[in-house]
Formats: sequence, C-alpha cells, structure tokens
Amino acid sequence: MAPGKGFRQSMSWLHTWAGVLLGSLLLAIFWTGSLSVFDREIDRWMQPGTRLAEPPPQVSLDRLVLPHAKNLAPDAPVWTINLPTPRVPVLQLDYEDPQHGRVRRYINPHTGELIADQGSWGGTRFIFPFHFSLHLNWRSVGYWLVGAAAMGMLVLLVSGVVAHRKLIAEFFTFRPRKRLQRSLLDLHNLTGVVVLPFHFMISLSGLVIFCLIYFPSVAQALYPNDQAQLKLEALGTYSRPPSGLSTDIASLDTMLASAQAIWTSQGKPGGAYLVRVRNPFDRNGHVEIRRAHSQAVTMNADRLTFDVTTGALLHQHSAAPIAGVQRFLTGLHFIQFDHWTLRWLYFAGGLAGCVLIGSGLLFWTGSRRARHERQGRIGVRLVEALSVTAGPGLIIATLTFFVANRLLPLDGPVTGNQRAVLEGWVFFVSWLTTMAHAAWYPAQAWRRQLQAVGGLAIACVLLNGLTTGDHLLHSLWHGKAAIAGMDLMLLALAGSCLLAARRIRLTCQARQSNSPPEPEAQRHA
Repeated sequence: MAPGKGFRQSMSWLHTWAGVLLGSLLLAIFWTGSLSVFDREIDRWMQPGTRLAEPPPQVSLDRLVLPHAKNLAPDAPVWTINLPTPRVPVLQLDYEDPQHGRVRRYINPHTGELIADQGSWGGTRFIFPFHFSLHLNWRSVGYWLVGAAAMGMLVLLVSGVVAHRKLIAEFFTFRPRKRLQRSLLDLHNLTGVVVLPFHFMISLSGLVIFCLIYFPSVAQALYPNDQAQLKLEALGTYSRPPSGLSTDIASLDTMLASAQAIWTSQGKPGGAYLVRVRNPFDRNGHVEIRRAHSQAVTMNADRLTFDVTTGALLHQHSAAPIAGVQRFLTGLHFIQFDHWTLRWLYFAGGLAGCVLIGSGLLFWTGSRRARHERQGRIGVRLVEALSVTAGPGLIIATLTFFVANRLLPLDGPVTGNQRAVLEGWVFFVSWLTTMAHAAWYPAQAWRRQLQAVGGLAIACVLLNGLTTGDHLLHSLWHGKAAIAGMDLMLLALAGSCLLAARRIRLTCQARQSNSPPEPEAQRHA
C-alpha cells in the first residue's frame, strides 16, 4: 500500500502503518499504565501482610522506624521512609543491602511491629516500572522505546482525526450485531473519538516526564560540568560529601514538626509524605523531607533539608516556573492526588486505549487475512501473533504473575527479593509461552487465550480467598475496598473475555457454515 495522492489519503496511510508497527508496543504500555492507576491497591492484594486498618493521623518515626532502620541497615548510605496514608496504611522503609540489593520493609504504624518480608514487588515495583521502562534498563533502551511509542501515539491521534471525515457521526455509531469487521471498525472509531483528549494528554505528558532522557543535550549544555547543580536547582536535591566523622541522629519527629510549621507559614497545604536520611551516622549527613501532593494535581518539588545531627535547616526548595509546568504535567499523568472519580476515569481511559488499539489491529488483520493467504505473505500472520501476544498474552502473563504470588510460600526456599524475582520470571516465561502459542496456532490464538484469561482471572479470585481468608464476601463485609475491588475487577475481566471468546467462536462457525461447499473432486483430491 502506497501513500495516497491527497493529504487525507496520506494521513490514512500514515495512520494505518504507524498503528501496525507500534500497535503491539502501545497495547503493552496502555495495559500496564491502566493497572498502574491502582498500583497501591494491587500491592495490598499481593502483599497480604500490609492489609491493615487506616493508619493514625500522626506517627512517631523516632519510636516506630528508627530502631528498625538502625538494626536492619546500620551501614546503608540512605534510608527512605514513606509515611502511611489511607491507600498505603503502612510505614515503608527502603534501603540498599550489599547482598540483596534494594530492600523494602513494612512497619505497622499502630504497633511499630516489623511486618514479615512480603517477597513481592507488587504493582509499584514491577507493573509500574514496566509501563515506562519495559524493564529494559540497559542504556535506557526501554525508556527510548516507550518514548517512541508515545510520539507514535500522538502521530496516530492527529492522523486519525484528519483521516476520518465524520468524527461526530462515528461518536454515535456502534453496531455490535453487524459483521465482526464492521463492529470492530465501529468500536475502533467510537473509542478513538470518546477518549481522544485523554489519550492526547496522557501521551504528551508521558513524553514531558522523561524529557531529560530524550533531550540530554539540554542539561549538558546548561550544566556541562556539574550535574549535581542541575539536581539542586531543578529538584532541590541537596548533597554534601560525607565527613568520615561519626555522630548520632537528631529527632526526625522534631524535623517533621519544623517542616510542617514552615509550610504552614508559607500557606502551603498538606504535610510530609517522605523522609530521606542520607549518611545517617556521618557528621555531614542530612535529612530531606518532601511535602505531600495528594491535595493538588501538580507533584510539587517542595523539599526541606535538615542537618542530621543538629536538626538545623540547611536548604529549602520549591519548583521554579518552568520546572513547575513539568511537575504539573507529571502530576496529571501519574494521578497521585486523591480523587477516586478521576482515578476510575483514568482507568477507564486506559482500558479504552487498549480496546482502541486492539480493535484496530484486529480490523487490519481481518481485512487482509484472505488476500495474504492467497499470496503466500506472512504479514498478517506476524502482526496477528504480535497482537495476540501484546493483548490477551500480556493479560495472561499478568494473571500468571498474580497466581504465582498466591502459590509461592512466603517462608519457602526462596524469600524476600529472590521470591520477587521468581514472580517476575513467571511473568516473562508465561508471556513468551503465549507468543509461541500465537505463532504456532494462529487460527485459534485469540479465542484460546481469551478463554485462558477468563480461567486465570477466576483462579486468582479463588486463590486469594483460599490463601488469605479475604474472599470477596469477607472483603466487602469488612470494608477492605482495595481487595474487594481487585477481586471484582478480576471477575469482570473473566466475564468480558469469556464473552469475547464466545463471540469469536460463533463468528467462525457462521463463516464456516456460509462458505461455499468444496467441489467433489477437490474434497477427494
């Protein structure tokens, strides 16, 4: 297919081929992005030890966290402490361990008890990083692929608007009882029009978040010899070299109270959400306290830095106007503010993106399958295998990840980060398996894998009830919204995928019954 002669035909050609080339990658990014909207809730589901009641409004870090930090990581250069919230009702302590790498432990904010290592990266440390890095960290390859996909999504949106002449009419057109190809095109157009502003915003803001990765020459030109100065001016990351002189830590509670008083005097709402202690036992150590952003769209960069020994204020930072724009777009993309209606709308918008991309790929392959088979070309088969892998295949991998989480014992031969790594391997091996299945059985791949999604989703709900006691009725009765919501979404996923598989089966049966009978001689040839 060559570009048409007119502008609209050229845009249609660009829309088609950009979608075919980037569709599978975009599908994976939109799916994991949709899940990341509820990554904290997925954490609660995958880490049963953190399913606690709402935390008290005030907690003492001196009493609840410091003893554990000194005991677990006395030599770690950095302690990062996340304060509890209604969504994350636990104190979170992160540090680097020489043997186990980055370690995260949870502390009960009511009792100060150290919660057993949950041995899972959950949503925040596996699904969310996959969304923007694909877990390909070598030379930031994953970031560049995701950036190319985001730029491609913008191209697809603009070219799609130009290529379609009747956007308003397509908004009201969906004929589910027509031929499958007609229904797919209606669904593609409908979802494209309904969530067009959301998809444009989410793609553009995704590019802005990692602008320093995509345009490193800007930072190098402004700060050719001092990247630390860039971090200080843009993000308020204060630093000074360790002195080698030992000391003890001043009260973190007093520093938190001082930070709260400073922000209140400046008319800034909200308290702290994160405390980071650098070089805890060194005379040049310092404590960074970051202001929460749950009450505003923008992810503010308000930080106060205190001396670790005296508690004296060393540095305070707020984003400059240009950096403030970047922080606003970052907040718009990450939706870390408290607004449950918008959170569900983001989730629906992300899933609509999956439907938009998946229906477009299905329409492309369905409209070309017969011609490519006659001509002996493999284009449709290749795109179809990739589409199945990025669609139901990725969902199967996600659900297998959940199943492994519920089946692997916490106190078995692998614990902690090793158990989390094993969960990750289960995800990738099952994903590769779906790719092999899609390549080997192309005719049945969509239907079979959708059926597998239905079965695995139901298995996840059952396993959660059996291994934790928090079955759906128990979660609903005791107000465990995160767990009940996760189970209900899994059941909704199972139902929709089984219905889709049934529709595909009925369509295939109708096509076979309507096909002309083979000549007698050909049947016996």
